[in-house]
Amino acid sequence: MYVNIGGDMAVRDRSIIGVFDLDGATMSRKTVEFLQSAEQEGGLVSVTEDVPKSFLLTEEYGMERVYFTQLSAATIEKRAR
Repeated sequence: MYVNIGGDMAVRDRSIIGVFDLDGATMSRKTVEFLQSAEQEGGLVSVTEDVPKSFLLTEEYGMERVYFTQLSAATIEKRAR
C-alpha cells in the first residue's frame, strides 16, 4: 500500500521507518546532525515549498531517504493505517 505524503508524492507504507514532528524534533542536536548528513548525501527530499511540519524516514532497496512534508505527523500516521 502507498501513503500520500503531500503534493504528488507517495511512499510505500512498508518503507516508512518513522514519522517525526519538526517542532519537537529539531530541538535535538543529534536530529539536526542527522538531517544535515542526509542533505549532504543527497537523501533529503522536500515535498513542499511551504514550511515543513514533519519529516519521514524511509528505507527501500537499502537506501535511506528523508522526506520533508507540510502534513502533520498525525495526518501521515492516519493515512498509513
